[in-house]
Amino acid sequence: MIVGRWVRVTRCESVPLREGRAVTLAGREIAIFNLGDRFLATDNQCPHQGGPLCDGIVTGSSVVCPLHSWKVRLDSGNVERPAAGHSCVATYPTRIEDGVVWLQLPLARSHRDATGDYQS
Repeated sequence: MIVGRWVRVTRCESVPLREGRAVTLAGREIAIFNLGDRFLATDNQCPHQGGPLCDGIVTGSSVVCPLHSWKVRLDSGNVERPAAGHSCVATYPTRIEDGVVWLQLPLARSHRDATGDYQS
């Protein structure tokens, strides 16, 4: 079971259908993807050479890195292309509430300030 803190990220309409957008939360650059039926989140850096996954082409449940065409599954973070066995990227649970995308960050990296507001 993943233990973490849920963080409000953005309104659903801020991430166009079949595209990604980058956000920085708790010192992590995370890519949020709108697949139409769900939103998925991964670290924004391709494991190959750090390309911005949020700028890649979304195909099915995967994204193709814009730098060197590595294909990464958005639900697991596993690299599909080139051949399996390569490193993967971290993924984050998401949920939608009242038209807002929420993301779960591990407790060790997220914190709140004295007012109780989330600080990234």
